[in-house]
Amino acid sequence: MTRILLLGAGRSASSLLQYLLQHAPQQNWQLTVADMQPAHLKPVLAAHAAYAQAVPFGMQDETGLLQLVQGADIVVSMLPALLHGPVARACVQLGRHLVTASYVSEEIRGLDEQARAAGITILMECGLDPGLDHMSAMRLLADIRGRGGQLTAFNSYCGGLLAPSAEGDNPWKYKFTWNPRNVVLAGQSTAKYLEAGRLRFIPYQQLFARTQTIVVPGVGEFEGYANRDSLSYRAPYGLHDVPTMLRGTLRRPGYCAAWHALVRLGLTDDSVHLGNPADLPWSELIEAYLPTAMPGQALPTRVAVYLGLAPEGPEMQHLAWLELFTARPVGLPDATPAQLLEQLLTEKWALQPTDHDMIVMQHLLEFTLDGQAHVATSSLVVVGDDTVHTAMAKTVGLPVAMAVRRLAQGQLTQRGVIIPTLPELYEPILAELAQDYGIQFMEEEQALPQQQLIS
Repeated sequence: MTRILLLGAGRSASSLLQYLLQHAPQQNWQLTVADMQPAHLKPVLAAHAAYAQAVPFGMQDETGLLQLVQGADIVVSMLPALLHGPVARACVQLGRHLVTASYVSEEIRGLDEQARAAGITILMECGLDPGLDHMSAMRLLADIRGRGGQLTAFNSYCGGLLAPSAEGDNPWKYKFTWNPRNVVLAGQSTAKYLEAGRLRFIPYQQLFARTQTIVVPGVGEFEGYANRDSLSYRAPYGLHDVPTMLRGTLRRPGYCAAWHALVRLGLTDDSVHLGNPADLPWSELIEAYLPTAMPGQALPTRVAVYLGLAPEGPEMQHLAWLELFTARPVGLPDATPAQLLEQLLTEKWALQPTDHDMIVMQHLLEFTLDGQAHVATSSLVVVGDDTVHTAMAKTVGLPVAMAVRRLAQGQLTQRGVIIPTLPELYEPILAELAQDYGIQFMEEEQALPQQQLIS
C-alpha cells in the first residue's frame, strides 16, 4: 500500500483528486486529503471511504503537519506557493517524497542536497505553467536535436482564459480560474529575456505596454507579455547558447493596455495600506490618485486626460465596466490598492455556472537544419468541462497526479529537487494526457527563408 497525502483541495485540485480516487483501488493507494475546510469534500469522498478520508488542517499547526507527513509515503501540496517551504522541510526531515505544481523557490532549491541524502524526490513545477510547458518543450527540443537541428530562438506563451462562448460582453474577456491575488500582482518584478543575443529588461511599469501578437490556430489572436526571468530555463532546457529566449503570458487583445492603465493609476500597489473605510466609494479612491481636480470635467474624462487616453477609447471602456467611476463601495477597510482591486475583480471576474474556461499554450521554436531555417510551432488548447473541472484544474492537476502515480510505481528514480524535464516523466505523461483526456499539442513545422524568421 502507498499512502498519499494531499495538502489543499481548492479550485485547482478537483481533477487531481478525481484522478487519485479513480486509480486508488487498483494501485492500492490510501489517500488522506487535508484541508482547512474539509466539509466540502464529504460528497466527493462518500463513495471512496474504504481508501480515502478528509481531515481538517491549517499550516499554523506545525505538529499536525509533521504527523500528517509522517503518515504518508508521498505528499502532494496544492497549497499556496509561499507555504511549500515548511512542507518540503518536513518531507526532508521524515524522508517523504513531495510533488507540487509551483515554481522552485530558492528556499526549496537549497534543500536539494538534503533531499538526495534522505533518498527522496521533491518534484516541483509539474502543473500547467510551469509543468506542461516544460514537458512539451523538452519533447519538441529532443526531436529537433535528434535530427541535428540547431536552436536559434525559443519563445513560449501560456494563458488561462475564457472560452469564446463565455466572453460575452466582458471587454476584458477574462475571469478568474486561478488564484486572484496572483493575477493582480502578476509581473511585479523586472522581466528579463534574450533577443537576438542581447539581454532585454522590461520594468513592471512598462510590462503591459510591450506585448507581442500571437495567433493560435482555431482560437484566434492574443497578446503576450514577458514573464519574470525567462533566462532561468536556459540551463534546464539545455539552451545556454540560444540567441533569443522569451517566456510569456497570453491575454486577449485589449487586456494589457487596460491593465497598464490600472498599473499607472496605482491600483496594483500592494505596499501601502490606505487607512480607508470599507464604504469608501471607488470614485473617491480614483479621485484621490489624480492631480488637483479640473473644474467642470467628469471623473472619467479627467482620468483619461491624466493617462493620455481617448475618453471614449477601449481602455476607458474597460475601466468603466469595472465600475471604478461609481459610488460602489470598495468593501475592505484599511487595505492596499491591490487588495481593493482583487476584492472588486473577484466579483466582476467570477466564473458563472454556465461559463467554460480555456487554456492556451504555444511554443515557437526557430532552428537551422542542414543550412535551412525552420520554425516549429506547438499549440495546446483545452476547454473546461464546467466550473469545477475547469481547463485550469485539468491541466494543473492531471500532470501532478500522473507524476504521483509514476513515483508510487517506482518509475521515477531521480532524487533531490527536480522539475519534469526528464523523458521518463514527460513522455508517459504527455501520452496519457493525449490518449485518455484529449489534451494534446498540435505541432507544425515549416522551412523558411532566412529573412522570414520571426525573431
